[in-house]
Amino acid sequence: MSDDLSPSSALAIEKSHSALHSALHASLVLVFKRPLIGHGKQRLAATLGLEKTQMLAQQFLNCALEDLASWAGPVILAPAQEADRHWAETLINGAEQGAELKGAEVIPQGEGNLGQRIIDLDQRLRQMGHQRLVYIGSDAPALTRHHYRSLNALLQETDVVLSAAEDGGVTIMASGQPWPAGLSELPWSTESLGAALTDCCQRQALRIFDMEPSYDIDIEADLVRLRKDLVGDTRPARQALYRLLKAYGCSPSVTDTPHCRSVVDAVFA
Repeated sequence: MSDDLSPSSALAIEKSHSALHSALHASLVLVFKRPLIGHGKQRLAATLGLEKTQMLAQQFLNCALEDLASWAGPVILAPAQEADRHWAETLINGAEQGAELKGAEVIPQGEGNLGQRIIDLDQRLRQMGHQRLVYIGSDAPALTRHHYRSLNALLQETDVVLSAAEDGGVTIMASGQPWPAGLSELPWSTESLGAALTDCCQRQALRIFDMEPSYDIDIEADLVRLRKDLVGDTRPARQALYRLLKAYGCSPSVTDTPHCRSVVDAVFA
């Protein structure tokens, strides 16, 4: 009798191992847009300009990919549209962020507002066997190792884990249960999102744990704070981002935004 496995047997074993991996560890899902000029981060672009904002968005994405690469469980890249599937697949091989995402899957988002897209993505991933799902964006490089380390244990004790953003949104939304249909009606990208999300989950009797808050990057003042917070962070993508922010010349002691912009102009000249 041959010891070689048939293709169908090998596929069945691979799926079994994948299912076991998903059962033991939560799955980390990156919901993101491709960092193109004029695509996202409009408030930053209004003061920094389109090209500089695009360069920052790429650095933010590198930080998120770094977090996926260090995650112990399954990881999923969910680009904003199907047209970006091939580009997202190149990220798995470390083409841009310098760290391979072995075993990562690319599942593009569907149509609708962010709530509708998360519900659709969540349903598809659960049908694939993912049980506990952690959603992050690509604009919160201030998230620390501590945030990620505690998530698996927390999701074994409660239904939903949220990390509030200081602007009223969220930087992490994780759940061991399907998200309520009411997500599609929430005020996404507003300062009332966090409270509305909590209320939506509570109406479905889901147990919620609010973990350590963080913040995302929307305006120049966030960059000043981020530079300070990244001092001493040894993660390579964060070090690269810190060097870029340091080159900008903006620091906690510099509050004159036009001056910061003039330094940025000099850096990118």
